[in-house]
Amino acid sequence: MFERFTSPSKLRHKGIMGMNKRNHSYIGRYNDRSKYPLVDDKLKTKIIAEAAGATVPALIGVIASQAEVKKIHKMVEDWPGFVIKPAQGSGGKGILVITSHKDGVYTKPSGATCNKEEVERHISNALAGLFSLGGKNDVAVVENLIKFDDCFDGFSYEGVPDVRIIVFKGYPVMAMMRCSTAASDGKANLHQGAVGVGIDIATGKAIRAVQFDQPVTHHPDTGKDLSTLQVPHWERLLELASSAWEMTGLGYMGTDMVLDKEEGPMVLELNARPGLAIQIANGAGLLPRLKHIESLGMPAEYPKPKERVAYAAEQFGVKSQF
Repeated sequence: MFERFTSPSKLRHKGIMGMNKRNHSYIGRYNDRSKYPLVDDKLKTKIIAEAAGATVPALIGVIASQAEVKKIHKMVEDWPGFVIKPAQGSGGKGILVITSHKDGVYTKPSGATCNKEEVERHISNALAGLFSLGGKNDVAVVENLIKFDDCFDGFSYEGVPDVRIIVFKGYPVMAMMRCSTAASDGKANLHQGAVGVGIDIATGKAIRAVQFDQPVTHHPDTGKDLSTLQVPHWERLLELASSAWEMTGLGYMGTDMVLDKEEGPMVLELNARPGLAIQIANGAGLLPRLKHIESLGMPAEYPKPKERVAYAAEQFGVKSQF
């Protein structure tokens, strides 16, 4: 079972990394700012991921100006479900998920509906920069809705569960699955109440789970036993995450991936400033793993993604805490 409460001193002892350390020693040191646009702009991420041979959700279209907003309805008429995202949004803000639509009525995962004007207003807000980094003007990206794999039935509520993997110098060092809940409104965002399930790098199996930073054993809405979670295609997901280093040149990043029912593992987005809650989900600190990778130095012939994944699995595998 879990410890019910962990004190700050215990966190330090476990090698938990704080925001200042992350920003100064890892993001500031290993991420070239000139490369940020590759990951801060979801459209650019999609292009570089596809160029590298990764599968990404199908692009339905892009709305770049207020004059184009009303085109959304024609754009999606042949797509039963779709997602509208601000290209430069952060923290899951501004994402509108539509599972079905008919005669100008759009249905969200919760069953709530919105009309044409509400969809248009959402896009207008995205273009105005309401959801974007620094409040800059933005474009709205319209993507095909991901159909999540049946193996995740019950692990997520009204939303697609995604896998976040922290990649350092091309090595996957820590992973979690983010499972949406009623509290998180179908979004896989831990701050909004999604469940974070720590995943063993070696096996793809659940280690422990948290909601609002508190340990949980079952999904709060479906009652599903979270200890039974096993992510399929785990090695492929790790290799995709690992190869994001070659794609972007960023030394420290978060890679977000999903398992689509038909397409298999997909790259959803990349993040140059990944949050630190993954440590709480895993009940372990990032620092010992990051320092281990730093100690390897830079060999003349750098290992390929497959070799880096095998090494990480060997070094960072852990036992379940359930």
